[in-house]
Amino acid sequence: ALVADVHNVLINGGIYGYPGTRPNPSGKLRLLYESCPMAMIMEQAGGAGSTGNGRILDVMPTEIHQRIPTFLGSVENVYELDQFHQYYSDENAE
Repeated sequence: ALVADVHNVLINGGIYGYPGTRPNPSGKLRLLYESCPMAMIMEQAGGAGSTGNGRILDVMPTEIHQRIPTFLGSVENVYELDQFHQYYSDENAE
């Protein structure tokens, strides 16, 4: 359903998110096979792809099946989500 959900975001707007969870803190989507290709499509269409801490396409893979949190959508929506993650991760660190 990833491809269908990203298609829906491209057509209707919004944001697609698959964050890390307690059982899977690195998320469930694989960097090389799912997150990077969709992030590339989103960026070519004028949107953005993020891990919650930065661009998906800036992540250097350390293993072939590496998993990462994934957020895809408009530049504005993804930027706002990154700011949300940054604000609350700083609050929890203190």
